Amino acid sequence: MRGILDTSTLILLGRIDDPSTLPAEPVITVITLAELSVGPLVASDDSERAARQAHLQQAEADFVPLPFDAAAARAFGQVAASLRRAGRKPAARAYDAMIAAVALAHDLPVHTCNPRDFDGITALEVVAVPHPHR
Repeated sequence: MRGILDTSTLILLGRIDDPSTLPAEPVITVITLAELSVGPLVASDDSERAARQAHLQQAEADFVPLPFDAAAARAFGQVAASLRRAGRKPAARAYDAMIAAVALAHDLPVHTCNPRDFDGITALEVVAVPHPHR
């Protein structure tokens, strides 16, 4: 089964204890690459910058990301409306909302270590991946 790894899950991928919660065919979105691209630029020291750059480069090498295209843009309207109805502000979780929109556009579940980030998004299948540090 194919599924989208959100950014937190991709970062923690090597430390996930229960691989059965991961999709057999993992994919990522260009939104995750955008998030990962910020990391090295805001790192507080050289070792953290290097680690974040390594995550970005590994993701770029391992995945062909799903785009945020016209179908995702239309799905984003549904996501934003769902979040507003749930009393959440779409802008506060913009990256997650955009990942959700790509997932809806491709009819794929999102596998995440932070399932609450996707609360209130109607029709989105969210698969909780146990966080390795909790």
